[in-house]
Amino acid sequence: MGSLLRRGYRPSTVTYTALLKGLCKEDRIDEATRLFKTMMKLGCQPTVVTFGTLINGLCRTGNTNVALRLHEEMANGNGVYGVECKPNVVSYGIIINGLCKAGLVDKAKELFIEMKDGGFVPDVIVYSALIHELYYNEKWEAAKALLNEMVDQGVRPNVVTFNVLIGVLCRRGHLKESSDLLKLMIQRGIDPDVFTYNTLMDGFCLAGMLKEARELFRSIPSRGCEPDAISYNVLINGYCKNRNIQEAVNLYKEMIGKGTRPTVITYNSLLTGLFHMGKVQDAQELFGEMQTQNLLPNSTTYKILLDGLCKTDRVPEAMEVFRTLENCNFKISVEMFNCLIDGFCKAGNLEVAWDLFLTLSNRGLAPNVITYSVMIHGLCIEGQLEKANGLFIEMEGNGCAPNVIIYNILMRGFCQSDDSAKVVELLHKMVTRNCHQIPAHSPLS
Repeated sequence: MGSLLRRGYRPSTVTYTALLKGLCKEDRIDEATRLFKTMMKLGCQPTVVTFGTLINGLCRTGNTNVALRLHEEMANGNGVYGVECKPNVVSYGIIINGLCKAGLVDKAKELFIEMKDGGFVPDVIVYSALIHELYYNEKWEAAKALLNEMVDQGVRPNVVTFNVLIGVLCRRGHLKESSDLLKLMIQRGIDPDVFTYNTLMDGFCLAGMLKEARELFRSIPSRGCEPDAISYNVLINGYCKNRNIQEAVNLYKEMIGKGTRPTVITYNSLLTGLFHMGKVQDAQELFGEMQTQNLLPNSTTYKILLDGLCKTDRVPEAMEVFRTLENCNFKISVEMFNCLIDGFCKAGNLEVAWDLFLTLSNRGLAPNVITYSVMIHGLCIEGQLEKANGLFIEMEGNGCAPNVIIYNILMRGFCQSDDSAKVVELLHKMVTRNCHQIPAHSPLS
């Protein structure tokens, strides 16, 4: 740009705006801001589109307060560098949406009122952004009132508006409100899409409401939609997590029978459920079926397989799978190593577990807190407390903070060996590190 200006070329507003858009899309917001100032100093008048482009870029990159100041200069007619340009519906939508995403809902509401006072009718984007933020902050009545106002003003909410709101409510466990929104959506003549149903089904499954999820699943065709692979996956996963593996398998068979192709996620959910129920042979057969669907297992699939085999006392079979992956140059993850290390420790084969632990560094992998947990636990079980304590010191030195489970494992080991001084030392260290949060899931479960 500098060389063009030196040659006497004067870009138009359209050119500047296009350049600003490109810089903002690449998150080069400092360069975009400098270019904006340059164009004004050179007497090139920015349009509302130019302002909107920069404001949008500022919001996207977390510079919402700067974006707000730019908008206010426009709205107040301060005439930056002698330029006067008033906001329009689109520019209001950009800043209100940006404020909502930044959690500044009160300021967004102020601009919403300012917008209406200025004679602008908010569009579906503005209403949707505000309603979403109100629902997110659990201001149900205000959100409902704004939704009704939106409809009364002749601004028709679209399916995306409702999907976003239903998603927020489901994530927060407000399933009654989610269901009410679905009913309102249908009453307003807006047809839910399969994404709407999948979102609400997932909410029901997360709350353990499998009956309601199933009923919703069965109702999808009556609304002119067909369940897709995600619909089946949501319900299959729900059944597996609630240990109703037979219903999950029945759905899987129905899915194939209706010509809906399973995904890797389908198989991962089913494999997890089958292993949890001790149905190892069924899990292995299902793993083989993946090949008939031309699906390649991913790292998560193999982690499930290795973990399932190890926890059902089939460590040698797990090791065979592991060696096959090595021979195929499959990218083995630390989580896959963790499964085997834990399996060999619990099988009393500490030597192989230790060898696997040492292999990690050769693969360019760093042990995580779970790796250290299972290895320290295995060493303590075998009475190798000094080695376990050495590993504890090593993990701290490597920047891997021990969790409460590791402290408990070591303290239990030193208690059993009557080393009360070491127990007290660990307790003091635990308190000093403020390590008292008990993880939801033990890595040794």
